[in-house]
Amino acid sequence: MSQKGLYVPDTPEPLQIESDVAAEALTPTELRLRAVIAAARFHGVDLDMSAYRGPAAEPYPSPASLVTWLRDQGLSARSMRLAWRNLFRFKEAAPVVLLLKDGTAGLVVGADLGRDIVWLKSPTARDAEPPVAVDRLRLEQAWGGEVVLVKRPYGQGEGEAPFTLGWIAGRVLEEKKFLTQIGYASVVLSALAILPALMVMAVIDRVLEYNSLPTFYLLVALLGVMMFFEAVLGWARRELILVMSARLDVRLNLHIFGRLLALPLDYFERSQAGETISRLREVFRVREFFTGKLLYTFLDGITLLIMLPFLFYMEPTLAWVSLAVAGLISLIIMIFLRPVGRLVALSIQAEHKKGAVMSETVYGIRTVKSLALEPQQKVTWDERVADAGRWRMAAGRLSNWPQTLIDPLQTFMSRGVVLFGAYLALQNDTSIDRGGIIAFMILSGRVAAPLVGFARLLEDFHEIRTSVGQIATVLNNPTETRAQTDGMRPQFEGQVTFEDLTFTYPLGQRPALNKVSFSIPPGTMLGLVGRSGSGKSTITRLLQGINREYSGAIRIDGAELREINLSHLRRSFGVVLQDNFLFRGTIRDNITAGRAGLTLEDAVRAARLAGAEEFIERMPQGYDTWIEEGSANISGGQRQRLAIARALITNPRIMILDEATSALDPESEALVNANLTRIGKGRTMVIVSHRLSSLVNCDLIMVLDRGAVVDIAPHDVLLDRCAVYRTLWNQQNRHIDPVRAAAALAQGE
Repeated sequence: MSQKGLYVPDTPEPLQIESDVAAEALTPTELRLRAVIAAARFHGVDLDMSAYRGPAAEPYPSPASLVTWLRDQGLSARSMRLAWRNLFRFKEAAPVVLLLKDGTAGLVVGADLGRDIVWLKSPTARDAEPPVAVDRLRLEQAWGGEVVLVKRPYGQGEGEAPFTLGWIAGRVLEEKKFLTQIGYASVVLSALAILPALMVMAVIDRVLEYNSLPTFYLLVALLGVMMFFEAVLGWARRELILVMSARLDVRLNLHIFGRLLALPLDYFERSQAGETISRLREVFRVREFFTGKLLYTFLDGITLLIMLPFLFYMEPTLAWVSLAVAGLISLIIMIFLRPVGRLVALSIQAEHKKGAVMSETVYGIRTVKSLALEPQQKVTWDERVADAGRWRMAAGRLSNWPQTLIDPLQTFMSRGVVLFGAYLALQNDTSIDRGGIIAFMILSGRVAAPLVGFARLLEDFHEIRTSVGQIATVLNNPTETRAQTDGMRPQFEGQVTFEDLTFTYPLGQRPALNKVSFSIPPGTMLGLVGRSGSGKSTITRLLQGINREYSGAIRIDGAELREINLSHLRRSFGVVLQDNFLFRGTIRDNITAGRAGLTLEDAVRAARLAGAEEFIERMPQGYDTWIEEGSANISGGQRQRLAIARALITNPRIMILDEATSALDPESEALVNANLTRIGKGRTMVIVSHRLSSLVNCDLIMVLDRGAVVDIAPHDVLLDRCAVYRTLWNQQNRHIDPVRAAAALAQGE
């Protein structure tokens, strides 16, 4: 039997790939990429095969490389090894990518458990082509069990849901297996907790009263067995809580960091970095609450449910007294809950402000030292410390009152019960004996603890709710997640068009760009000039999708920018800013920026193009030279050239240089400018610069003034017909011909 798609012969021969595209015309790498692209297309995401960058050492993409690439494209992906029977779990699911032994791939698109077959398609098959039925024998000849699962990108699921107490509780409840096992252990431990009190009662009422040595030996043996089981179950329960706590901690941290990375740039521009970090640190307090106080209080609640009926069986009057005292303790705590919580919230806010000063001082220590600002920073720090101490003291003093009122009641719970029980015995109002009174005292303390714990939990809950609110002020801001997962992923040639574009910054008084229209063909080197605040950097921000709330249209090769996948858009750009950040690591790591599949040869090529090769080779370890934090061990010019090399490493079709040479020394600037023609060959470049001399060789220069386009033309044409450009040029070049420049400026040019 033969048909297009996967070929399945009538005899048990190995699977072969056939389709409208000849198998021999495609490499294993192309077949594997086509398979995962087909799986992604099922979820509405179109991927570009040429965007894949896998490790050079791999003969074809490994499962890990494919998963990394898919996740970078905004999909949820996972690789695993499955047995034949497990394929039937996906009979109603999306395509499953099978990674075959020869390096190629196929797609499982269905399964029939009754007939014991799965339905496969070739990654080169057209959508209309039917799948092929394959049995276990034939499949296992070609398949070793490796699969890649691709899932729909997160919408309002776990990744995008608001960060609330309910969301965290949901993550805890998802650990059902651990919670169930912890619950079983707690039930047994609670039952065992009754035995010591009963043993005390037996010792007093039986052993000592009747000098019963056999009963004593029996109790000793029972105690030994009980201690063994308590030790084992206690260790198991603590181990389970530890594992669950670690799992929850990992999930919380992954979620928070992922959500932080999904926040738009303008959030970080308007928020203080130190305060943001301080707020996010509250997650540790939240995690400790859910896996510590909250969990143990509910476990104590299991003890309460088991022991309370037993207490009423022993002595109802004493049981009601214990409950009444515990209720009074709870009432006192609840009365003070709201005022104490309000002061705790103010204390936490003061701590965040204090932490923000510390972080800002550390980040800006070079400026603090260079301007001798230590006294001013110390005064600010002293004020923040005083505020935090004042609110902490106020919260502590108010919290001291309920504790003062509760202490006598707790003392009564542990000691007064004995006296009250003795009084009842003297009055012959109870049938409980001496041993029973002591046993009741022991058990009543175990019962009161959960009741008091629940009341105190309300106090802690208010504090945790404040902490969650602080974290939510960061994480619940609108994210770019949908823009980074949805949208088109076109191949860019480099045509850029602005159509009647108007944009105003949030809280802005007037438009930063007002009805801007222009178009440049692919491969154009466009310079942007104008006075400060004219809108030059705003154009570059809009091109990168940093701000997307504009009217009009921005088109790249005819595609509206807001319809393009944001991650794909930014990966297709090379961006160099005035002040570029280099990570702590080697020069090679900074140039490749952690992109999988990029080799030392790629780094050398980019460095040569950026003019950075000559100083890298002079360094002791060359490309393995370590860059310290803040790039303290390299010059500003060297840092800028490394940033240019990093932007060039992926050979982008469009590059943006936003004041990339303004901070360079003349020699470094001349070197970068000399390379611009070579860098710009075959790619569109948008260059923002206040130094007009660096833009003379641009194909076009666009002059902006107060957010509007004044003119766009080559340098020579602008000098003749654009007064704004001519004025800027004369201001910057008056040293060349002072007399002519002064005359031009005097004429209002």
